[in-house]
Amino acid sequence: MGRAIAIVEDEPAIRANYTDALRRLGFEVQSYSSRPEASRGFDVRLPDLVLIDIGLGDEPEGGFELCRELRQKSATLPIIFLTARDSDFDIISGLRLGADDYLTKDVSLPHLTARINTLFRRIDALRRPQGAEAVLRQGQLALLPERMLVTWNEIEVPLTVTEFWMVHTMVRHPGHVKSRDQLMRDAQVVVDDATITSHIKRIRKKFIAIDANFDEIDTVHGAGYRWKP
Repeated sequence: MGRAIAIVEDEPAIRANYTDALRRLGFEVQSYSSRPEASRGFDVRLPDLVLIDIGLGDEPEGGFELCRELRQKSATLPIIFLTARDSDFDIISGLRLGADDYLTKDVSLPHLTARINTLFRRIDALRRPQGAEAVLRQGQLALLPERMLVTWNEIEVPLTVTEFWMVHTMVRHPGHVKSRDQLMRDAQVVVDDATITSHIKRIRKKFIAIDANFDEIDTVHGAGYRWKP
């Protein structure tokens, strides 16, 4: 069998559809319909990746609670919220709790699969022995592509996969304006302009939480964003 993915989703039809689709792609899939059921399963065995809905049965925010539980069990387990809730508040809440990614249920299967595989590549890189890997440096920033790690003033910046690739795209060519299309392509996301703007806002906030004077990302109105040279 392939890697083990757990799906926590209270709608039986949606749960069955994702389970069947991922099994056809070669993943081993375990599905759960509620937070307590998933918690019992994870006490026995943690999967390699978890897909979680936010609202679970009679728990409107059961997915958030489950994410907290999982982060206590493992700091590196890939967690993706897969939910119909797409408000900025829910997205930020999910990412603050330590989720690696946040997708809405209208996502296509190829897109979902790409995001899953991206997370698996990151976790593989984290498990590799640390050697003399390439480090991208720009001022106080250090970016380690192999481990998808970003630090500012030697403090780790807790970026999601999407945010990491957006920063990577800008830092590779400081001073060059990157359009929203370029950021989407490199981050393997297909979203509207407003969502790209939200990602950039969250990236800035994460750097500012470490350094209140952070001001390295320029918004070039009508064109995109750039990392200051």
